Amino acid sequence: MSEGNAPAISSPVEYIQHHLQNGSIGGKPESLVDFSVFFWDIFAVTVILAGLLAFVSWKVGQNLDPDKPTGIQNVLESIVEFVNQQVQDIFPDADEWIGPLAITIFIMVILMNTMDIIPVDLFPSLVAGVASIFGADPHHVYFKLVPTTNLDTTFALALMVFILVMFYNIKSKGLLGYLKVFVTHPFSAEKTWVKIILAPANVMMTIIEELAKPISMGLRLFGNMFAGELLFLLIALLGVGWAMPGQIVLGSLWSIFHIMVIILQAYIFMLLTVIFLGLASQKAEDH
Repeated sequence: MSEGNAPAISSPVEYIQHHLQNGSIGGKPESLVDFSVFFWDIFAVTVILAGLLAFVSWKVGQNLDPDKPTGIQNVLESIVEFVNQQVQDIFPDADEWIGPLAITIFIMVILMNTMDIIPVDLFPSLVAGVASIFGADPHHVYFKLVPTTNLDTTFALALMVFILVMFYNIKSKGLLGYLKVFVTHPFSAEKTWVKIILAPANVMMTIIEELAKPISMGLRLFGNMFAGELLFLLIALLGVGWAMPGQIVLGSLWSIFHIMVIILQAYIFMLLTVIFLGLASQKAEDH
């Protein structure tokens, strides 16, 4: 952290609080859902990463060479083949949109998670330095580089999956067929009067089951990435005097291990997306 930010990190608690706060327009959120607050750092990093992915994909597509593939082409082809194999194994009747969707989710989540490997003080210091040039108080300039350490990002991704699950449910079962699932699942019966008695419990249980899917997806990704970021911050606090070698060793070891976490969490999120869409695409009689 730069010298100008010293008051913001005068104690370990303030240091961690400073790094865990997003750069926002509109102040701090007053509740879990507050549309008056805009996290500009999440938006900027996500747009840049999405633009980078789109540009690299376009560039590779313009220079495809099946005889002499380049390094980046080999990497992307390996990812595409891997994800497509997962889709075929889990969702053999998937339409043409599921594969590209799964690949996009997998790569984007990896890119957002990978921001956690960048030293925690680097970009906050740069942003604070630029802000001070324009007269802003660097002590109150906040910047989080990892979008997936914010619930807004992970829940937005999960909400997208939830909307697609409802779409594929209606597409495969019809609107009435989809609504019928709510009154006949998970408890079924042969007699009409028993079905009527069980209907309220079925509706409640099915609603909970459907809502649990995006909530668990969002919380799982957020929890793992937030914990990793917090550990990086704790390791960064060792970077003073005699503890500097310990910081380097611990930071390097955790970075190596965290790479597996980054890829695994992206894989799990992609896999759950394909599984939920596969279940949603089942006919009503197969549910």
